[in-house]
Amino acid sequence: MKSFRKELWFDVENRRDFINITDYVNDCLFESGVQEGLLLCNAMHITASVFINDDESGLHHDYERWLEDLAPHEPLSHYRHNDTGEDNGDAHLKRMVMGREVVVAVTKGKLDFGPWEQIFYGEFDGHRKKRVLVKIIGE
Repeated sequence: MKSFRKELWFDVENRRDFINITDYVNDCLFESGVQEGLLLCNAMHITASVFINDDESGLHHDYERWLEDLAPHEPLSHYRHNDTGEDNGDAHLKRMVMGREVVVAVTKGKLDFGPWEQIFYGEFDGHRKKRVLVKIIGE
């Protein structure tokens, strides 16, 4: 059995953004040489997320609006976490909703997706470099 590990780094200029990372993940899969197995992709920071959904701009707008309704960034005093001097209490909650990781089956050397599925990195507290782990096991 093969095992492959790679870190992808992202420096998002905005506080929040959604980045389609499917091509990066496909590159990792090709590099791994795994034909049959499992691929794990997870955010390595507690204010970011990795998730699977459709790459459609209206949907991305809906994520932003929905998440901001659930956990608005302001007022900062709304979050006890921000009492520590941080201003990202909302980002931790947004990550909880969007999730930490995805696992995708690898079949015949390809990500075994349903129609329209893509992998996204969700950033909820940007302005600094953060990483995503890609771990692939199989044969």
